[in-house]
Amino acid sequence: MARENAQAVPFGALWERDAELAAVTAAVDGLCEGHDTGGLLVFTGEAGIGKTAVLGEVERVAAGRCTVWTARGGETVTSVPFHVVRQLLQPALVSLGPVEAREYLGDWYEIAGPALGIAQPGGRQVDPQGVVDGLVAAVSRLVMLHWPLILIIDDAHWADQESLRWLAAFAERLDDLPVLLVVAHRDGEATGDSARHLETVGRAARPGTSLATLTAFTPDATAGLTRATLGEGADDPFCREVWAVTGGNPYETVELLAKVRAAGMEPVESTAAALRELNAKARGRGLVATLEGLGTDATRLAWSAAVLGTNITLRLAAELTGLGKDAAARCARLLREARILTGGDDALEFVHPLIATAVYQSVPAAARTALHGQAAWAVTHSGRSAAEASRHLLEVHPDDDPEIVDQLRRAAREHLAVGAPQAAYRCLERALAEPPLPETHATVLYELGCAALLTSPNGTVAHLRAALAMDGLEPGTRTDAVCRLSQALVHLGHVSEAVQTIGREAARLEPGPDRMRLQAVHYMWEGIHTGEADALERSRVLREIAQPLTGRDNSERALLILRAFDALTRGENAELVVELCDRALVNGRLAPGLGWTDTEWSFELLIMLGGSYLFADRLDRAEALFGEALRIYEISGWSGGHLAIAHAFVGYVHRRRGRLVEAEGFLRESLRLADRVGEELPMHWDAACMLIDTLLCRGHLGKAQEIADRYHFGPPYPSILILPDAQSVRGRLLLAQGRTKEAIDELESASHAAAETDRYNTVLAPWQHLLARAVAPRDPRRAAELAADARRQAERFGTDTAIGEALRCAAALETGQRATSLLARAVAYLESSPCAYEHAEARVAYGIAARDAGELTRGLTLARACGADTLAAKARDVLREGRGWG
Repeated sequence: MARENAQAVPFGALWERDAELAAVTAAVDGLCEGHDTGGLLVFTGEAGIGKTAVLGEVERVAAGRCTVWTARGGETVTSVPFHVVRQLLQPALVSLGPVEAREYLGDWYEIAGPALGIAQPGGRQVDPQGVVDGLVAAVSRLVMLHWPLILIIDDAHWADQESLRWLAAFAERLDDLPVLLVVAHRDGEATGDSARHLETVGRAARPGTSLATLTAFTPDATAGLTRATLGEGADDPFCREVWAVTGGNPYETVELLAKVRAAGMEPVESTAAALRELNAKARGRGLVATLEGLGTDATRLAWSAAVLGTNITLRLAAELTGLGKDAAARCARLLREARILTGGDDALEFVHPLIATAVYQSVPAAARTALHGQAAWAVTHSGRSAAEASRHLLEVHPDDDPEIVDQLRRAAREHLAVGAPQAAYRCLERALAEPPLPETHATVLYELGCAALLTSPNGTVAHLRAALAMDGLEPGTRTDAVCRLSQALVHLGHVSEAVQTIGREAARLEPGPDRMRLQAVHYMWEGIHTGEADALERSRVLREIAQPLTGRDNSERALLILRAFDALTRGENAELVVELCDRALVNGRLAPGLGWTDTEWSFELLIMLGGSYLFADRLDRAEALFGEALRIYEISGWSGGHLAIAHAFVGYVHRRRGRLVEAEGFLRESLRLADRVGEELPMHWDAACMLIDTLLCRGHLGKAQEIADRYHFGPPYPSILILPDAQSVRGRLLLAQGRTKEAIDELESASHAAAETDRYNTVLAPWQHLLARAVAPRDPRRAAELAADARRQAERFGTDTAIGEALRCAAALETGQRATSLLARAVAYLESSPCAYEHAEARVAYGIAARDAGELTRGLTLARACGADTLAAKARDVLREGRGWG
């Protein structure tokens, strides 16, 4: 870009930025003129390369045409959760009163409001992913209120984790919003999760157009800028030396030329030798020397500003420094003249982040610690929250101060209440280093373990074990710590260790509520453990414990649910299963304290309750229970693993009802939600198993295999129970693919596992049906034995679905009138069952066996209604071929 006069100096960093400025102009024009809905621009590059200048050009081009909101990350405020997103939305937030905010944000107000600082938190830990989703929804609604809108985020590599999570999610959902998002960050500065989030943002942009890496000036551009700044008299050797000294870095070039002009130097070869020394004064130790030359008061004021990092006011900086009003104003003037600070007294900031970094690093360690301590005191005594002061407390050296421990613990609770567990974890780690008083040490470890539960199960295990090894936990808190420790172990796949941990703690307690709770959790983990050593004995003891219970408190209700689930997996009578489940409810609903978002009891317990209804043919109650989970998790903003599980089980209720299309939708959404939480989690097994089962019902074999491949669905299986039985589902998949030998091996393995744990339920784990059909051609006697045993098990369980499916299996091993008669009986049972797909299968099979066009047509209608495409096609083809049937 050509620059012909000194008026271009403020835009010096825009030389050789033609492509970038063209992209800016096109994006802003398209947004403001309604040609498109907006988009994303990402600019990267090293420090001082001119990213901020390009963002300034975005503001200039958009001035008077659309709304522009800006925010900037800061090196000293990366630990402040939601700092950047709050800063970005501040213009909108300050203009909204509480009533308007509720109106515009709707259901997301309670979830995103605390994170944005416009609503009081609910006082309990919230789901971080739900807060991110709430922020995305909130910003989307604000966009519609202020469109056309440009959001600019500078120095995103220094943005806090919570804001970056929002930014990554928001960048992926820009397609239909009238907003232009512009992001700038340094290459290679971010690490860990920050780098991952910025990579997500980069992938949402288009390389070469909306994603650009800025490069240094060429010698020609440096010469042009030098002459535009100092006049056409600047000779070639001088211009070349400017480029050599600065390396073409735009910031350093502009700063050096400003110092040359301020010094009155002639831009000729004879003075070029002084450029290196002059440039050194603009950075590093040279900048520090320049600052020190302004005097002690000015230096300390700059130190205070660097420690504050953001929201710098002259009053607050002077308070930290101990300067009077007049002295502080004089020092601020000196710092502005030296191009260190800029802005008014109520909104000071450093001229460039490089200067802020150099000043902060120049503060002696002891002085920096003292300033952070003073800043924390000032923030707290100004009436702001412990969370706001916590970033300064994190920098104060440990000094055995109980008050700091208390402040950090309060800050952690506030962070958890707005959905920032990582910030809470940092505060509690720092509190632990203080260290706490002996009587509170174990409690701080417990709180640290709880804070890590959603983000680091390994950390939870380590901290809770340490807490339990110390004295100081109240009895109820100790019980909770053991329960949470066991939950973390289960999530890590260490089910056996979780069972042992709970068992040891229960053995040391006297009879009472705490012991009963531990016993319930103990049986819960044993109930989902596929490798338990003495399943029959556990079942016997649980049966004896549960028999007299009436459900008078939640510990009793939990034991009733566990007994019901145990009875289900062992194929005991379904009426008993349902009766036990009903006794665990209060007037047909979950008891207070035992709800989906209550933390005293793990949600796995309610999965057992709903699963017991689900496989006992009480789909109405299962649908109500899992539907309530879905609704409550969505309202509460729990959109991580909890919402994924809720979608999975709502989906599987649809699968059992024969609503296969709806089931597939819910189950795919479950996997999408689970993918956001992590990889290869227990919830992936359940959702993938359910989806494969559903796709096989639909006849979509290729799609089922795609899911199996993507989620590594196959041995080795996890040590927890999968609903439905994973080996049965995989065996069915293999049979559908014609891989009979592999299928038989898989189903034989399921047979051995059932024998070891005495778990026989032909609805939950239909391996007997599948294995009987698979071995029938070569071993009809074994097939008949399997089918007969499955029928006995089904009649013991007693549901219409179980008996109907057992009869259909038996019919598959027969021919002629015997097969037709068995299928007729299967249809009669399955017509009374709530499972429409199984009814459709039996009806189609009966119509074919009986050569009855009417029955087959009914089967075709059922298959179509279910979305069972292959079954419907089969029925249609047979009808076409058998037109002469009765």
